[in-house]
Formats: sequence, structure tokens, C-alpha cells
Amino acid sequence: MEKQNKMDFAFLTKKVLEGGQIQREEALALLETDLEELCEAADRIRQHFCGNAFDLCTIINGKSGKCSEDCKYCAQAGCYQTDVDTYALLPSDKIAEGAKYNAQRGVARYSIVTSGRRISKQELDQVCDSIRDIKETVDISVCGSFGLLEEEDFCKLKKAGVTRIHNNLETSRRYFGEVCTTHTYEDKIAAIQAAKRAGLEVCSGGIMGIGETMEDRIDMFLDIRALGVKSIPINLLNPIPGTPYEKKERLSADELRRIIAVARFIVPDAMVRMAGGRGLLPDKGEACFRGGANAAISGDMLTTSGITIEKDMELLERLGYQAAR
Repeated sequence: MEKQNKMDFAFLTKKVLEGGQIQREEALALLETDLEELCEAADRIRQHFCGNAFDLCTIINGKSGKCSEDCKYCAQAGCYQTDVDTYALLPSDKIAEGAKYNAQRGVARYSIVTSGRRISKQELDQVCDSIRDIKETVDISVCGSFGLLEEEDFCKLKKAGVTRIHNNLETSRRYFGEVCTTHTYEDKIAAIQAAKRAGLEVCSGGIMGIGETMEDRIDMFLDIRALGVKSIPINLLNPIPGTPYEKKERLSADELRRIIAVARFIVPDAMVRMAGGRGLLPDKGEACFRGGANAAISGDMLTTSGITIEKDMELLERLGYQAAR
């Protein structure tokens, strides 16, 4: 049986390297593969499809707290008692200042993230003004995470200079209702499809360690592949006091490595992005970058501390990656 499993794994690796797509049962079979073999193969797939390109981005918390949604992991949900700062949409000069700071340090992408189900029409106009200010003065790609917008809203953002929209699926369709009750998985899908119709790239992934199974993770990655998403942020839950998930046990580094490797097998040509929670790992994600991941969010996260751009640049140089510009 062990010999057969090794042969099956070799077949799946060859299938992906030759441009084939693995299906759900094949992805599930990867869960039985030796972790080191799996990660080595995932890194070969990454090298084959993406070379040594690395997509480093940063984010700014453009509007914080008082969110109407009840996502159980989130410090910004207004229904939970957390210590998160709350403030309205930042002015353009503050947002542009962050873009300039990151561009000067070699970061290629800068994302504006806002709390809430969606920004209002007035806030959308203000955000578009901020983006135009950035594009006039700073050489950096601008991304945005503004909630469940409609196609006409995404068209405005694209015209202002946004190139990529972020909207995490978070988990599988099956498990989503256990995580959030104020909007649905279908709402997420509809927003992603609207952004794509507007001509925008999409960044979509999920949070690992919120009670989901490995099957849930695989189903999410398969949906992401079906949506044509090529930037996949993978977050490790950082349990926040005051949220329903404050006592969730943290995933092990090895389990996260397996998740990253399986994601690479399912979407071989994507930027598999280490996102929130990376700083909780003893090696700050280095093993994952050797096992399929080739992108990261650098600097601070929305409500938690991250890893400095300078330290990430040193890590990328040591690993032989080239930060995209």
C-alpha cells in the first residue's frame, strides 16, 4: 500500500507539472502523503509555474471597527467587546503617506482595507479620490478590500486606479454559516464575480484554524480555482480576546505547511500568500516559503503586529526570491 501511495503521489505531481488539474479526491489523497515529500513537490510546482517571483504587499487599516457583521474571528465586529481602535475612513493624505512609505522600501502592492459590510457611496467617492492621489505621486500598485460592493462600484475603483480587489471566502461553503451569519458565502461569490466583470484581479483566500476541516480547506481552494483567482492569502487564526474564537487552539506549523502545499497543488500558478498570523510561527513562515508559498503581506496587519518590511526583504534574499515590482 505504501508503494502504491508513493506511485499515486508521483502521478499527481507529474499531472500538475504537465498542466493538469487535480480533483477533490486527488487533493484529499495528498493528506496521506509524507509532509516533507509533499512540500518538496509543492516547491517544484511553484518553481515550474512561477519561478522565483515573489509578491510582497502591505495593507493599511483605512477604516477601523464598528463593523455590522458578526464574523467570529474578527476584532472589528461591533457585536464583540475587544480593544480594537475605532475610527472613520482615513483622509487621503494619511493613506497616500502609507503608500509612499511602502514604495520607498521596495513594496510593489499597497492595499486599503475598510471595516464594515461595505463602504457607503460617499466613502467610495472619498476612497477613489485617495487612490487617484496615490497614483499621481507614488509608483505602487493599489489594491482594495471594501466589502460586498456591486459591479458599478468596482468599475469606479478600477477607473480610479485599483488593479486588484480582496475578498476572502474565509472557509468552505459548508462551514461558512458557522463563522458568520450576517452575510453568506453566496454574497462573497457574487462580489468576487462582480469585481471580475469590472476587469479587476481578485485576491481571495481564508483563515485557517477556525474549526474547519481539511476537507473544508480543499473545497475552498477548489472554489477559488473555479473563480479564476490567482492571489490566495492564507491566514493563521490569531485568537483575539473578546471574540468567540478567543480560546481556539492554534494550528501547528506543520499543519499550516500541509495547507500551503495542498493549495499549491490545486492552484499551481497562483501567488500563495502568507498573511495574518505569520508572525506567530517560530520561523515567520520560512518553511512555508520553501514549500509552495511565494507571496506575503508584510508589515502590520489590520489590528495585530506583523513582520517588518526590512526583515521580510532579508528573508526573501536569503531564499533566492525576487520581490516583484
